[in-house]
Amino acid sequence: MSISSTIKSIQDIMRKDVGVDGDAQRIGQLVWMLFLKIFDDREQEWEVFYDDYKSPLPEQLRWRNWAADPEGMTGDDLKDFIDNTLFTGLQNLEPAGDDYRGVVIRNVFEDAYNYMKSGQLMRQVINKLQSGVNFNKSAERHELGDMYEQILKDLQSAGNAGEFYTPRAVTQFMVNRVDPKLEEKVMDPACGTGGFLTCTIDHKRTRYVQTPQDEQTLQRTIIGVEKKPLPHLLATTNLILHGIEVPDQIKHDNTLARPLISWGPKERVDIIIANPPFGGMEEDGIETNFPAAFRTRETADLFMTLFIHLLRNGGRAAVVLPDGFLFGEGMKTRLKEKLLNECNLHTIVRLPNGVFSPYTGIKTNLLFFTKGKPTENVWYYEHPYPDGVKSYNKTKPMRFEEFQTEINWWGSEADGFTSREETEQAWKVSIDDIKARNYNLDIKNPHQGELVNHDPDELLAKYEQRQAEVQEIRNQLRDILAEALSDRSAGGDA
Repeated sequence: MSISSTIKSIQDIMRKDVGVDGDAQRIGQLVWMLFLKIFDDREQEWEVFYDDYKSPLPEQLRWRNWAADPEGMTGDDLKDFIDNTLFTGLQNLEPAGDDYRGVVIRNVFEDAYNYMKSGQLMRQVINKLQSGVNFNKSAERHELGDMYEQILKDLQSAGNAGEFYTPRAVTQFMVNRVDPKLEEKVMDPACGTGGFLTCTIDHKRTRYVQTPQDEQTLQRTIIGVEKKPLPHLLATTNLILHGIEVPDQIKHDNTLARPLISWGPKERVDIIIANPPFGGMEEDGIETNFPAAFRTRETADLFMTLFIHLLRNGGRAAVVLPDGFLFGEGMKTRLKEKLLNECNLHTIVRLPNGVFSPYTGIKTNLLFFTKGKPTENVWYYEHPYPDGVKSYNKTKPMRFEEFQTEINWWGSEADGFTSREETEQAWKVSIDDIKARNYNLDIKNPHQGELVNHDPDELLAKYEQRQAEVQEIRNQLRDILAEALSDRSAGGDA
């Protein structure tokens, strides 16, 4: 049975359990079990490679000792063990000397739950995992990666508000263009399930890792933070799948909850690659961690302020942002002025509708910038649909090969991108023109006139985009009004 079939049969078993309510809980249940199975498979490798390897887990908590025997614990005994021994033990693990694997496991189980009520059904699920998933079989590793992506798609379909994940083609292109070198520290402060980080690992291994020492260097350069428990668990599992032995730099935290000034020079990073949550609002009080000029509850704007701060001079970034950031006013204008003054925003790739379909119809952009020098010109590149494609969907997703035209056109920042030429898809706008537009970066392609479009799918997508833009403007107006009322109230108190 294939791994994908195994996962499907496991989910079918879980649907029979009265304690598991909906796709999100099924996925959460599956992922913590999968994590322990994968960790046990990795331990088998480490035991072969390292003569002195010692497991961070007490013997009774290791998968091989409580789960691997298909005739082992079941029913009430199994449920009692998982609820009162396994979870309690995992949530109280401590580091063993310099080995922080125990802390990693403790952190991922901090907010994990056993939703299943039936010990018999749990035994069925465990047996399916034991017989159907073997991380140590090289032939299955690629399929396991595909299965992992299917879990992410299922999580998207579960309808978690505002949560959707960057298509692999976009992730690969962003990492390819930023080109993280071996020793460069790469951070995603809103890492979700770790897609940018795992793509960075693959990129570095393919191009720069040649010795065991290089691999150890790579292991120390991957940094991520994720606020929500399930994506954090998925990210940690994802990095273990990609050969990061101790993913202790994947933190379960909210980077926005920390005062901006508390991020010191030693915490600056070489590269940030991220798709910050957009369209969402942070809880009250988070904005006070930022300077008054950049306070807002809009999540993506707060992250952009943080990204600029976290980059060292000469550091590079690639960020996914919606059209609303480009044309937004108020605090967004001040933020764009800061970005253009402190960084060289050299490229904006404008993506077509449907890249994130069906999870959102909002039109998105890829912003590439380098900290340390002000912007002189912004190059735009409008990514076209491939021939014969009118929109992306589940059966026709975006492919990395589509970006080859951008890659061929790109040139080098070292020589100021002097090799770039204007084409039907590419155009350049000076900083003076942008200032004259009051930092409105929503600049249309001057080489293409307005075409009358009668395609119903595209018209519907455009309508949904306009509705999203209207909602974003409403959010901005609400924030401006709230800020004005707050200032007025403060003045009255004085």
